[in-house]
This record gives sequence, structure tokens and C-alpha cells, in this order.
Amino acid sequence: MFQIAGHTMGTPEYTVREALELFREIGLDGAEIVVQDGYRCAIPQQAGRQELAEIRNTADRLGLKIVALTPYYSRFNDLDAGVREAEIQGIHRVIEYAGVLGAKYIRIYAGNYAQTDTDPDGKKRGCLVDSMRRLGDDAQQTGVTLVMENHFNTMTVSAADSISVAREIGHPAVGILYDQANLTFTGKEAWEEALELQFSKVCYTHVKDLVFRGGNTGFTSSDVSHPKEEERNVITKIVGEGVIPWPAILQAMKDRGYTGWLSLEYERRWHPQDIPDACIGMKRSAAYLRSCFKQLT
Repeated sequence: MFQIAGHTMGTPEYTVREALELFREIGLDGAEIVVQDGYRCAIPQQAGRQELAEIRNTADRLGLKIVALTPYYSRFNDLDAGVREAEIQGIHRVIEYAGVLGAKYIRIYAGNYAQTDTDPDGKKRGCLVDSMRRLGDDAQQTGVTLVMENHFNTMTVSAADSISVAREIGHPAVGILYDQANLTFTGKEAWEEALELQFSKVCYTHVKDLVFRGGNTGFTSSDVSHPKEEERNVITKIVGEGVIPWPAILQAMKDRGYTGWLSLEYERRWHPQDIPDACIGMKRSAAYLRSCFKQLT
């Protein structure tokens, strides 16, 4: 059966330790932790081994698995070798953190690629592929899988893009992070097509929900991590209260043999006006998922 992780994107009012305690309290199985400076509920980019050990000890005490880490590096496709190398070194550090924490997945933004960007000669894509193969070697030695998210302003914005890039990389330690909500609000594949296209490389899944603002399905974003408020075409919702058909998606995933992690990417960090504190909204989201599990055949 699926396992549910809480994402610390959903807990901006908490420390990492407090978030882990909340995740245990609401019955989750694990945690996905942000790695970034300047955010309260995150591991800093230059974390010490003692700090990491304390987080690991807290999770172990609570019976939680630290399943994934989420850094915000993205310029793996930059034509400037120096820029690219700095991003690669950032992920090298996160792979080391994963080893200490026992995390098996690292979320990857597959290149920084705005909606207006072009790559007529394929050089940017080639840089991304080379970067991921190199990082894949490092990840494999640590027992970690890099998962490229279906995400706007990257080179894996659609399911078709994601499977194409993953196949070209061709590395056993580089897979896909399935995010149907991202595919939906960017106007990419419906869930049936998305699963058909990319399931062979899906290793990890983000779960969230949304509704469109006033029927507006147009999408734009000037940033890779999240749309600015004036750019948003959706409102974030508690899982089960939006338009993403999670019961059907979960049944299809189970039918295809997926038994892995579902991470509640509860986006309170970016959109606190939309959804309540995680102690309310993430708890209800998890309860909804568990109710879906009971209906699976």
C-alpha cells in the first residue's frame, strides 16, 4: 500500500523538528524536507553533521522515515560551465545529507527553462543530460534516486518532456517525480495520458489539489519555484476539495504496480491565504487519502 509523507513546504510556521512531530501526530509515515537557506522549516544549504544527526534522531524516535530532500538548484542546463558546476556541487552536498538522513529521493528541478526560452541547437538539453548523468553516478553510490519533477519553467514541464529527458539520460538513479496538479494547472497532460507516457520512470509522487480561478486555465510564471500572486491561475486547496481526481489516479497507479510514496506537497509556504495551518489542512488531506485507499480494488 502507499505510504504518505508530509512536505515541510506545508509547515512554514514550524521548525523541522516541530514539523516532524506534527507529521507523527497526524499519522503520516515520513517526511520530505526542504533544503534551502532563509526558510524556517528547512535544512540549511551548509548543514553540519551534528545538525543532520539531530534531525535523523528525531525522525527515528518518532518512527518516521525521512524519505526525500527538496533543494532549489535548477541551472543544470546553463551554458555557462561555472554556473552549472555550482549547481552540481549543491546537489553533491544534498546527496551527502541524504546519506546521513537515510533519504532515498532528492527532488530535482530539471534545468531552468522559462516559458519564453528556446534551445534550437539542443545545447541546453545536452548540458542537463550531462549534469544528471554525472549526479546520477554520485547518487547511485549513496543509494539515492534523483527525481525530476513535472514542473513549470524546467525542461520536464510535461509528461512527454519528462519521459523524453529521462530516457535520454538513461541512468538508473535518475527518474521522474509525478505531479499531476502541476500538469493540470500548466495545461499539460490529463492524468490518464500522463501516467501512460511516463509511468515507467515514475519513482515518487507529489499530492496536492487546486481549483481554477474564475475558470481561468491560462498559465504563466516568471519564477521556477512558484508563480507570483498576480500570475496565479489557481487557488490551492486541501486534497480532496479541488479538481484533481485522486481516487481514480490512485486506483490507476495501484493497477500499474506503484506502491511507493505519496508526498503531501501542501503549499502553505507559498499560498498561506488559500489553506489553513498544516495541523488542520494537511491532517484533512491525509485523512482523505486514507479514505481513498480503503476504496481501492
